Amino acid sequence: MRLSTVILPVRRWSDGGKEVWQHAEELGFHTAYTYDHLSWRSFRDQAWFGAIPTLTAAAAATSRLRLGTLVTSPNFRHPVTLAKELISLDDISEGRVTLGIGAGGNGFDATALGQNPWTPRERADHFGEFVTLLDRLLTQDVVSYEGEHYSAHEVRNIPGCVQRPRLPFAVAATGPRGLKLAARHGQAWVTTGDPKLYAEGTPEQSVAALRGQVERLGKACADVGRDPGELRKILLTGFTPDRPLDSFDAFVDFAGTHAELGFDEIVLHWPIADSMFAADVAVFERIAAEGLGQLGA
Repeated sequence: MRLSTVILPVRRWSDGGKEVWQHAEELGFHTAYTYDHLSWRSFRDQAWFGAIPTLTAAAAATSRLRLGTLVTSPNFRHPVTLAKELISLDDISEGRVTLGIGAGGNGFDATALGQNPWTPRERADHFGEFVTLLDRLLTQDVVSYEGEHYSAHEVRNIPGCVQRPRLPFAVAATGPRGLKLAARHGQAWVTTGDPKLYAEGTPEQSVAALRGQVERLGKACADVGRDPGELRKILLTGFTPDRPLDSFDAFVDFAGTHAELGFDEIVLHWPIADSMFAADVAVFERIAAEGLGQLGA
């Protein structure tokens, strides 16, 4: 079991931003991710910085901590420009980058460039082509491609990623098309659980929903001839009825229950006061220091 964190890009680098990433490394987190949005929900009218520049600065400020997005989506990204930025980030970090990637939703990112929000089908269509092309761009020196949504003309990506054949993809998905993409292209799979259960569901219902998602991932892997054990299973917390940061014991119980479902990485949001991610910092730091040891991890 791995324990990771999400550090939202809400702090100026010169005013505590750098220190948070360094502290994440000191606490022993496996990976520190950040959201890749232009703005997000209740933080829309507050400070919010770009994911790739933030991760680049974090790479220079740390030496062991893995870094990643959770998640990048096609809403405002293009595979050609994103691939160049990721290869550069992978180089600067000396191979410590994971790309969390998902289909996106109908939040602020979906209309920021002046476009109409995509339907669920359109999001899935873009996502499928986006991931497939990005995989090629990160593994081949020269790529040309003409698709329904994206094009690439003799694009050079030399020297490629430090990590070979490319940096790992952690594919966020719960529907059949997304799960098939995870099975084909992912080194990991990401879920936040069933969003319909967040407000009024129970922890028991959430566990049942996650069990079903894991089973469907296994079927998607079988359909493409892949062993589901090859994919790490990542649970991004904060969107289920559980409250694992309420206490140290609550986390240990939560982690044990979800380890039994097959999850091998749990991601906790770094506490932010006066937000949906508010939490006792002392409890959070104790979990980072001792939590997995209680599970024999």
